[in-house]
Amino acid sequence: MLQTVWVSSPGSWALKKPGCHRDGKQINWKCGLVRTIIQHPCPRHYPKGRRKARMLRKIQICLCFFFISGILYEISLLSGCFFSYMPMSKHFLTPEQVLNLGKSIIFLETTERLEPTPLVSCSVESAARIYQDRPIILFMKGLTNDTALDFNSSYAAFSLLSSMKNVFIFPLQMETIFHETPLLQWYNQVDPEQEKNWVHVSSDASRLALIWKYGGIYMDTDVISIRPIPEDSFLAAQKSRFSSNGIFGFPAHHKFIWDCMENFVLKYNGNIWGNQGPFLMTRMLKTICNLTDFKGTEDHSCQNISFLNPQRFYPIPYPAWSRYYQVWNKSPSFNHSYALHLWNFMNNNRKTVVAGSNTLAEKLYKAYCPTTYEDLIQNAELRDLTLSEDAV
Repeated sequence: MLQTVWVSSPGSWALKKPGCHRDGKQINWKCGLVRTIIQHPCPRHYPKGRRKARMLRKIQICLCFFFISGILYEISLLSGCFFSYMPMSKHFLTPEQVLNLGKSIIFLETTERLEPTPLVSCSVESAARIYQDRPIILFMKGLTNDTALDFNSSYAAFSLLSSMKNVFIFPLQMETIFHETPLLQWYNQVDPEQEKNWVHVSSDASRLALIWKYGGIYMDTDVISIRPIPEDSFLAAQKSRFSSNGIFGFPAHHKFIWDCMENFVLKYNGNIWGNQGPFLMTRMLKTICNLTDFKGTEDHSCQNISFLNPQRFYPIPYPAWSRYYQVWNKSPSFNHSYALHLWNFMNNNRKTVVAGSNTLAEKLYKAYCPTTYEDLIQNAELRDLTLSEDAV
């Protein structure tokens, strides 16, 4: 749109029709940039008029710069270009702003722990590397809005994860998450002190509410990502006819997730481990699908929900979980897997990755979370060795 402004005399401004010529200056405006055409019917006004034109030009260029910068910033948020900015810029965003970017990968820590374990760090890092154009969010119950933790934190894993451009760490505020869902009334009535499985039950509820509200993929903090999941609406089969809730993905406001939240409340029994988790997902899936055994590496589909083969995430079943911490003569390729669940719940002996052990888990760390491996495992052991030698 072209608009013509005439200055008939210094300090006097009036809008005139384009093409109307009088003494003074003609200034054409377009996209906030200024083009001046100077006429000199009165030479004594020339120097002062030119200074005004220059000043006006500078003002308009500045305004145009801020306007264009704002547009580019909004576009960058939608396009994923945001993650090319410096890490500090992300600390000004709220959980809602990040979640509203869409297609988040969500992790939950429902204990009070503030220092992520190497396995948690590996899970988050591997997701950040595989899904570089998507927000990776770790919600931690131990955090509060007043907790001053960033990439300069004394917690090594926290510092490591905070420095990754697409990783965001936020406090887990359950009441806010459950707002406007069937879970809020349950949450206000339940007594966490009387719940023997509260850490797991509260996690089961939180993941449902977050995926319902914002969509994306939920992953347990012992899941190592190895390639992108191509599905938008999916459940992960732990075995034939049985669904896990350790990893699943849906668009926002999907009916299946809403139905799961309603059933969560209706059939609530916190004394039975998994009743609000994998058993919930399985019984809800059975209400809409005729589940059959898997053959080979095929996936099943029902009502636009993909029920993914156990090979996708559970090529090593939970009875054999310790094989991740053993040395293999020939490591498996996992060519049919999108991610690997390391069954940390079964790891009562707290087996860990040890540098130089050549276990399957160590090889996975090196391949899919190399920063975690180097900073939290290899360097930590070197520091411990140095301290031991100094003590001697």
